[in-house]
Amino acid sequence: MSDSDLISLYSGRILQLAAAIPHLGRLPAPGATAKKRSPLCGSTITVDLVMRDGQVAEFAQDVKACALGQASAAVLGAVVIGRSRAELEAARDQLRAMLLGGPVPEAPFDGYEVLTPARDYKNRHASILLALEAVCAAAGQ
Repeated sequence: MSDSDLISLYSGRILQLAAAIPHLGRLPAPGATAKKRSPLCGSTITVDLVMRDGQVAEFAQDVKACALGQASAAVLGAVVIGRSRAELEAARDQLRAMLLGGPVPEAPFDGYEVLTPARDYKNRHASILLALEAVCAAAGQ
């Protein structure tokens, strides 16, 4: 990867998101917990949540990931409260498709648009998907 590729991939917006991840930490009494790890880069995200009436009522995430994984966690954290398991799974599937060249996920998950430059870097996809994979696993418990 050239220096100019890195500069375009790690845009200012991605770095801003990575520096301001909502809902960082752990819940004191989660209803479910899931941890996901990217074997390629070692990024990990642990998600705690409480579901009420089929929607995320409480959410926390412990993020130990690269800037792209952190940015992805920030996008998720901004919109996760009030979402159903089906909405989260659809967002995960849409993000996966976006990384393979498809359209940006539907609102309220359209903030993932900031990560479209990562499409060309398949080795980064697993880290970008971690937050949604973890929240989907927790919501399914």
